[in-house]
Amino acid sequence: MQLEPADPARAAERAKGNFRLAVKIALGFVALLWVIELLSLGLDLGVEVFGVRPRELAGLLGILFAPLVHAGFVHLLDNSLPLIVAGTAMLYLYPQSSLRVLPAIYLGPGVAVWLVGPSGSSHLGASGLVYGMVSYIFVAGLIRKDKRALAASMLVAFMYGALVWGVLPIKYGVSWQTHLAAALIGVAMAIALRRFDVQPPRRYSWEREADDAHEHDGT
Repeated sequence: MQLEPADPARAAERAKGNFRLAVKIALGFVALLWVIELLSLGLDLGVEVFGVRPRELAGLLGILFAPLVHAGFVHLLDNSLPLIVAGTAMLYLYPQSSLRVLPAIYLGPGVAVWLVGPSGSSHLGASGLVYGMVSYIFVAGLIRKDKRALAASMLVAFMYGALVWGVLPIKYGVSWQTHLAAALIGVAMAIALRRFDVQPPRRYSWEREADDAHEHDGT
């Protein structure tokens, strides 16, 4: 007795195509961030003006633009690989959920920081996206009966488990408020969307044989 997908060849080919698309989108977004960083350097722009500045009217623009700008190439480099890994896993494993989760973790942390962040500060960078995706992937993998989701959960826990320290106010100059808000949003949405992107059930070989026999008897 063994488990078989309804059409192994077609399912495998579709999965490969979806994975390649997820990689391309993740790489494309990170490439965009590098282009923006190069332009801001070349044009000598003060990126702080694009950050979320709590309770300042002009700081509301940061809700839209802060995840796209960084405080230098080191900051961007720190975010690039996690964005590619977590972004690929998110888009590949949870395509339906991504349409809801990604806007929420893009905008939500900025709103939270604008409301409760320390006055006079400027918060920027895509680390909120990283925390949101990693927390979603981790929690979603734990609550779903899906080997792929659980494997992705363990992978992000192994690779980025140290990110948990980023939600605590222990390092000067790090927007722990953004990290914490994004992580909480990711956890909440993993629970709320647990019925999205459920893998189709696999069938026993004897069930397929029984169906074939039934169709044959009916002809």
